Amino acid sequence: MRIYLPATLPLLEQWLEAGKAEVTTAYAVTPTLREWYREADLDELEHAAQLDASVGSLELLAADAGAPRRRVVVAADIEESAVTAAYGSGRAVLRLSGPVAVSRWGSALVDDPDADLVVTRAIASLAGAARGEDDAQFDLGEAEAYELGWYAVQELRYLA
Repeated sequence: MRIYLPATLPLLEQWLEAGKAEVTTAYAVTPTLREWYREADLDELEHAAQLDASVGSLELLAADAGAPRRRVVVAADIEESAVTAAYGSGRAVLRLSGPVAVSRWGSALVDDPDADLVVTRAIASLAGAARGEDDAQFDLGEAEAYELGWYAVQELRYLA
């Protein structure tokens, strides 16, 4: 099963040093996501899960003012038995039963440094977007429209 782990650059560095991602929350194509986006094919569903994970990265960035303002999403393949549903937590959210070893990682999606302004605005708009404020939701949409760059796992040490 393909999962997406939200991160920050400092968190990515910690995970690489430890050889695993110590997290409890992941994003993936879940039955809830399939129901929400019925007409989508698998690629579109995967993209939707990635976008949800990128919002998770924004939330991590909001909690770490010192982290570079770049979203990070790690893609990994794990056994389905390693996840459980996280009902009520979001359409693509799953709970992990343990860490995800770097050997299970497939790639990472990371903002370019020039995304700083767009990401900073999106971070500042998280609370407003959760309340349904149009301007705040627009800021999140602007960040979602900003394409994340693809990195192979062996390239990640150069980013961290």
